[in-house]
Amino acid sequence: MRRREMLEFAVLGLLHEDPLHGYELRRRLNTRLGAFRALSFGTLYPCLASLQGQGLVDGDSARADGGGGRRQRITYTITEAGRAAFAELAGRSDPPSWADDAFDVRVAFFARTEREVRLRILEGRRARLAEQLRAMREGATRADRWSAALAAHDEDATERAVAWLDELIDAERREPHARPGTLSDPSHPAFNPPPTKENP
Repeated sequence: MRRREMLEFAVLGLLHEDPLHGYELRRRLNTRLGAFRALSFGTLYPCLASLQGQGLVDGDSARADGGGGRRQRITYTITEAGRAAFAELAGRSDPPSWADDAFDVRVAFFARTEREVRLRILEGRRARLAEQLRAMREGATRADRWSAALAAHDEDATERAVAWLDELIDAERREPHARPGTLSDPSHPAFNPPPTKENP
């Protein structure tokens, strides 16, 4: 999933929940999806214009102050074509779906993803991290105590991420008839992601 496509997917996913104006849409992208923490309006608005041009999103202008002021705010709403496009993207489970940034974005919208697709993405991500972990253990050079500490930290974080994925995969397999996004036990540790460098 290229970054532009990933942003379109995220925008459609958020608009699936509520109609939003640009400021609120950017805020949610910044706060909920780590891949877009530095997203600017200069990137967001061309994306929205493209989605409108494709008929996937509608924009409705309204006065930002609710009165006779000059400022206008556009509220964006997903169209039926947009819902279909989102469903098509959410149904993908190819290797780019479990790449670093794309994986986080895909998981954020697992509530609208079919169970079989969720499982393929989780298993693909686990395989990728397991391979990275093997490479860390076999090829790490630790010339001094600082590089050794950093390597140990990275290895520990990857081990915890693999264990977290194991829990999620196991939980998915135990719920063969669950609807997309439903959790039988939200307090289960599998649904509390391990800390990362960005979110300690």
